[in-house]
Amino acid sequence: MEGRRPLSRKHTHTPSVRLPARPCSPAASLPELNARRAWPLAVPGIQRQVWRKEAAHSKSLGWAFHQPHLMGCQQERAASRACDRKELPAAPGPHGPSFWGRAGAESGRGRGGIGGGPERAQPTPPPPGGPGSPPGRWTVAGKQRKRKGRSCLWWPRSSQPTAARVVSCPRRRPEPEGQPRPRPAGVGRANQPCLGSRAMPCHGVSPGQGHPRSGREHRPDRSRGGPSLGLLWVSLVLALALPDSLVLWAPAGAHPLPTQGHLARFSRLVPQLRDAFAGWNLTCPVCKGLFTAIDFGLKREASVAWVGSMAIKLCKMLKIAPPTVCQSAVQLFEDDMVEVWTRSVLSPSEACGLLLGSTCGHWDIFSSWNISLPDVPKPSPKPPNPPAPGAPVSRILFLTDLHWDHDYLEGTDPDCENPLCCRQDSGLPPASRPGAGYWGEYSKCDLPLRTLDSLLRGLDPAGPFDMVYWTGDIPAHNVWHQSRQDQLRALTTITALVKKYLGPVPVYPAVGNHESTPVNGFPPPFIEGNYSSRWLYEAMAKAWEPWLPAEALHTLRIGGFYALSPRPGLRLISLNMNFCSRENFWLLINSTDPAGQLQWLVGELQAAEDRGDKVHIIGHIPPGHCLKSWSWNYYRIVTRYENTLAGQFFGHTHVDEFEVFYDEETLSRPLSVAFLAPSATTYIGLNPGYRVYQIDGNYSGSSHVVLDHETYILNLTQANEVGATPRWQLLYRARETYGLPNALPAAWHDLVYRMRGDTRLFQTFWFLYHKGHPPSEPCGTPCRLATLCAQLSARSDSPALCRHLMPDAGLPDVHRLWLQPLFC
Repeated sequence: MEGRRPLSRKHTHTPSVRLPARPCSPAASLPELNARRAWPLAVPGIQRQVWRKEAAHSKSLGWAFHQPHLMGCQQERAASRACDRKELPAAPGPHGPSFWGRAGAESGRGRGGIGGGPERAQPTPPPPGGPGSPPGRWTVAGKQRKRKGRSCLWWPRSSQPTAARVVSCPRRRPEPEGQPRPRPAGVGRANQPCLGSRAMPCHGVSPGQGHPRSGREHRPDRSRGGPSLGLLWVSLVLALALPDSLVLWAPAGAHPLPTQGHLARFSRLVPQLRDAFAGWNLTCPVCKGLFTAIDFGLKREASVAWVGSMAIKLCKMLKIAPPTVCQSAVQLFEDDMVEVWTRSVLSPSEACGLLLGSTCGHWDIFSSWNISLPDVPKPSPKPPNPPAPGAPVSRILFLTDLHWDHDYLEGTDPDCENPLCCRQDSGLPPASRPGAGYWGEYSKCDLPLRTLDSLLRGLDPAGPFDMVYWTGDIPAHNVWHQSRQDQLRALTTITALVKKYLGPVPVYPAVGNHESTPVNGFPPPFIEGNYSSRWLYEAMAKAWEPWLPAEALHTLRIGGFYALSPRPGLRLISLNMNFCSRENFWLLINSTDPAGQLQWLVGELQAAEDRGDKVHIIGHIPPGHCLKSWSWNYYRIVTRYENTLAGQFFGHTHVDEFEVFYDEETLSRPLSVAFLAPSATTYIGLNPGYRVYQIDGNYSGSSHVVLDHETYILNLTQANEVGATPRWQLLYRARETYGLPNALPAAWHDLVYRMRGDTRLFQTFWFLYHKGHPPSEPCGTPCRLATLCAQLSARSDSPALCRHLMPDAGLPDVHRLWLQPLFC
């Protein structure tokens, strides 16, 4: 809003002019609940603003604001005189009366949108007692301020969209509620004028009909289940201010399936928004003006506070989380969320492109995109040769999801009401239940520092190690109450602990989704200032400088990813998988290859192919859990460079699983596998654990592929016994346990289909999947098929990958297996 001159008080009154009417749709009847109860959705600074476009800035989206006393017209007068008066204030500036007519009539009720943003017009409601309107249900939003000779804005307090009017307010005694005065001719459900349009005649519409709109179907009766725009706005307020972590806090066992994130949940609202706005004939200039007004108002400090207060109330009312968690989480997330939404979903170009089409803007938040592959022909697929007998074998320690809880406290309640328990604020458990164990607990708890110290101190039986892959998630799950200082303390403390016990062994980290605060908040590099992630990347570069060369530190500081050569013939690429995350709300602004990371990955892989090197990729969030376009592009890259890519290593899910990649032509030839290692943390209900990979060793001509892997755990039942000491033990070796001929992609593909028919083999997998502590409830056939489908799905939203698991069912039946949330 820089450069926009605020209007003085002398501009607050404008003369009235007559405008011709246009045909109207009937006013929809209000549901009983909404008629009785109004959502108080208003943002300070927006509810008393009117706007005008300045001639000098007619090509921009900027608007100048002034704040006359807009509230207070008697709503009975506005309703009953709406049709016969046909008056609206004239507009200063180049657009004239027609423009202001739309601004007034189509602004909707200012309390209805996110941040009180105006909604589109509905026909002026009938007076109390009129057809379709319960007597006495219409109320004035806000205090009734009667200011002689000043304009005011009127709307009804309900979730139904109705016409806002800018009218003149001479003093008048209010009429008794529930006693409607005689209605002037022409005011009614069938023939109300739609104010503020160009010259169009008003046609009669029967109460049961809507007005045809450009050949489309009539608008559905919203009282019969059609989309209520007020409820949609409430949903958007929830999505705007409530973090995903609050919605996913409920204790449950770990699940194998990808979560439906912030972006996915909003995408389900998009068709309803389009339908709700479709018949309102909003013009592009007015649409952009309204959303500019919303953005301007939302960014004001008072408005952000209002959005936060509303989100807290909704969070408490819907019992999404305990009240203290609602309060802290919303206060932590509100600034970032408002910034993101005003720059994305609510930006004039995006919003109006969504609602009115490409002629008014460009909605590309969920559109597909593709990276470019080089013109170099793909070499013929060449499976790796098995290593010669006696060839060197390297051991790689893999750590992921450590989740250190600074406030872990033995003896506290492991089943508290908060999203994370076993903490100082969890209270004591009932006398009938034991408290949190000394080394950890089978519940929604993270780990004390002593357990992580024990893990690193007790690595000798699993070593020695040639290098370490560490794929993030260092802080605890108290995501509603974290500061940047807390995150940096976790980073430096755990990094120092790793250095203490691993000494000269090189460690190669990746960025997890919990490293930032708010959680999952990783803006692309074009976001600068206090909202950027520079504070985190700079701290990581400083802490990890002994392990990474200068070229890696350079890209780490920019985007949290890097590449290096840990040994001759092997290139290691560490990806920042937060740029693919469904929960990263910053991707609403632009989800097209954030930071150019995938295009950079292509360049690295092509250079490695040209040199004859092999490549390992590490990251936190597995590709099958990513946003669709990112995931499909990554899948395409893996397919193209299958001969170069020797291994993929991820974490995030906290459980022990994998994802098989197939050729894109037939989706039947296994060509790569991503290993998803189990977590160090117990969250939720698991043993602590870590993974060791055996790979083809460091010699000329090595394939660098995974030959086998081992999983180690700490049995908490034994460790927490009185007088016991923690003993980290081997849980299983993959090839031995599953009878695999090797650890190549085809072997893992065959294992999935063996488990489909072999229940005992699957139960073994299920036990190991949970690190030796599976949930008490059995995993029946739907659970088994869902789990196996996840192992085949390295590409998100692609049910065709699981089509052979259920040959007698259609793809929609397989797709339903992906509805469970993931808690990590």
